[in-house]
Amino acid sequence: MKRTVLALQPLLTHEMDVLEQGFNVLRLWESQKPESVIRDHSHEIVGILSTYNGSGVSKRLMEALPNLEIIAQFGVGYDNIDLVAAQERDIVVTNTPDVLTDDTADVALFLMLNVARRAVEADMFVRVGRWHSGAMPLSTSISGKTVGIVGLGSIGQAIAQRAAAFNTKVIYHSRTKKDAVYTYYKDLKEMAVAADFLILACAGGDETKHLINYEILDALGAEGFLINIARGSVVKEDDLLIALRNKSIAGAGLDVYADEPNVPEEMIKMDNVVLSPHVGSATVETRSKMGQLVIDNLTAHFDGQPLLTPIKMAS
Repeated sequence: MKRTVLALQPLLTHEMDVLEQGFNVLRLWESQKPESVIRDHSHEIVGILSTYNGSGVSKRLMEALPNLEIIAQFGVGYDNIDLVAAQERDIVVTNTPDVLTDDTADVALFLMLNVARRAVEADMFVRVGRWHSGAMPLSTSISGKTVGIVGLGSIGQAIAQRAAAFNTKVIYHSRTKKDAVYTYYKDLKEMAVAADFLILACAGGDETKHLINYEILDALGAEGFLINIARGSVVKEDDLLIALRNKSIAGAGLDVYADEPNVPEEMIKMDNVVLSPHVGSATVETRSKMGQLVIDNLTAHFDGQPLLTPIKMAS
């Protein structure tokens, strides 16, 4: 008999087919009455498929499912899951790290290159015919600059490797010093002063909420650029808007926002900001690997095997 999994959002078509071969899947996103689905199947549901960009899994949802055993998150971040509530119930939680490292690091670099070299502006400059009226204003060189990375996990390290290839000096800030060749800054503000590009690659959640505020942005300075591929919550968005408006920083490249998919209208109108719709892992190859890892974690759990990528709960 197939076990029942509540899918809050879909995987890619192939992975969704594979999931449904092994499990009875309730496609909650397709339902006009999701609360009825949960109520009618509350005792059957033993697993949840959640996604990093979905509404997540609240304590209230867990309480509605008395036999829930596992939450398998499609994504690295899991700040939309109530881990405290899960731990209280001994519900295991998994995510999909590592498989999206390279693609997410690539997005950090394309945002850095685009905002510094004004590539989006340049494209529009040609398309609207402004080139006929003269040359486009100059941009900022990457080579020789200092890249400060906040969070030197697997994604941060992949960003560092790419940034170094562009002849930059790489420095970093994290909770603890890593075994890395790059210069470590315990004090984030001091690193911001030293950096030309401040790239955020840290985890989301309460520990990093509003880590980047006006004080840090002001330290980054009028020639510095902020790049965020972490979580929108890491940046105090109102402070970022003030810094951009006042030209306290040179510009920003953003893939994540405080209230996705809502982006402040003022930010949309700014020429010195490159905006991307949270596409760090958005390639067919990576999303397929992420989906398969979700399936593998669910399968391992119900087969009594060790989880591939469990999230460590607080002790």
